[in-house]
Amino acid sequence: MRSRYAAYVLKLASYLFATWHPSTRPTSIDLDTPRWLGLQVKHHQETGDTATVEFVARYKVGGKAHRLHEVSRFIRDDGRWYYLDGDFPG
Repeated sequence: MRSRYAAYVLKLASYLFATWHPSTRPTSIDLDTPRWLGLQVKHHQETGDTATVEFVARYKVGGKAHRLHEVSRFIRDDGRWYYLDGDFPG
C-alpha cells in the first residue's frame, strides 16, 4: 500500500499498472489532479494469499483539502501482491 501511495505521489503510472491485478486494472489513470499530502494506514490483515488495508490519504485539489478513506483488497499471485479494488467506508 505504501509503495502504491508513493507511486501516486511521484506519478509513476507504470508502477501502478504493474501492481494492479489484470482483472480490475483500468486502461488509464489520471495522475495530474491531486497534490498528495500524507498517508495513514489504519489497519491491515493478511489471510493466506489475500489481504486488506484500511487507509486514509490526504490530498488537495484547487487549494481545498480532502481525505480518501478506503479499504483496499489485495491478492498474492505467483508470489507478488496486486491491488484488486477498494471500498469506501461511510
